Amino acid sequence: MKHHEVVAAIIKRGDEFLCLQRGPSKYAYISEKWEFPGGKVEAGETQQEALRREIQEELGLDILVGSHILTVEHIYPDFEITMHGLLCTADSSDLTLHEHIAYCWLPTQQLHTLDWAAADLPIVAQLQAPA
Repeated sequence: MKHHEVVAAIIKRGDEFLCLQRGPSKYAYISEKWEFPGGKVEAGETQQEALRREIQEELGLDILVGSHILTVEHIYPDFEITMHGLLCTADSSDLTLHEHIAYCWLPTQQLHTLDWAAADLPIVAQLQAPA
């Protein structure tokens, strides 16, 4: 089974987090699900470099990559991922959707109201855990 190492940006603005909705996919189990933005780590890239590149490509946004929140190992029916979630901040909340169909900024206590991709659920749970 194919394995991907990916990074996810947990972008915080005040007390809200950026949530993005994927477009239709050939895989029904991730089609139109919500996720934290990010993507594959390319050969020779650090997680931070990959994340800055992916967010620039997907959203046209410059981010400051902060601390590691959680690494998730998830097996989907057709592939598996190791996803490193990193807390980020953005210089601006002015973004352009290049790959996603919708976005919203939600406070921690409302994150569970979205239909998240399975691999992102442990990060949502971590963000909602009492400090």
